[in-house]
Amino acid sequence: MQMSPKTSSSTEITMSQIVLPFHANVAGNMHGGEVMKLMDSAAGAAAARHCLSNVVTASVTQLSFIEPIFVGDLVICNAKLIYTGRTSMEVFVSVKAEDLEKGTVKYVSEGYFFMVSLDRNGRPNEVPPLQIENEQQQILFDDAKQRIDQMKQSKR
Repeated sequence: MQMSPKTSSSTEITMSQIVLPFHANVAGNMHGGEVMKLMDSAAGAAAARHCLSNVVTASVTQLSFIEPIFVGDLVICNAKLIYTGRTSMEVFVSVKAEDLEKGTVKYVSEGYFFMVSLDRNGRPNEVPPLQIENEQQQILFDDAKQRIDQMKQSKR
């Protein structure tokens, strides 16, 4: 069955939340696991919008924590599809933190989430292809394919 391609911009998602004390350590820094959880939720939502099915996270690569995030900051996650395979997708998630007292925004984290679409029986499900709209998207797609191929090679 041939599925119609979808653009990355049609399924891109932005999620945000204010960092509360229970998200942080005693120094007031947001726990890395809390950042990852928010990033994973954003990646899952973007992937589900693309394939219109349940998705699971198969792996996370190149997750980077660049700057600390503090209690009271507004954390903003942007997730967009950069690759589709037959049943899988890779979603790039970038994270910014806004200091709501100063109005400053900084780039704090990024990562690549490899998601798999599942049918109602929990089996891998075909996903629509990603429609490449420009040269930058083609570069991201090719880089993702190379990363995924390397991951598959290392599992052998």
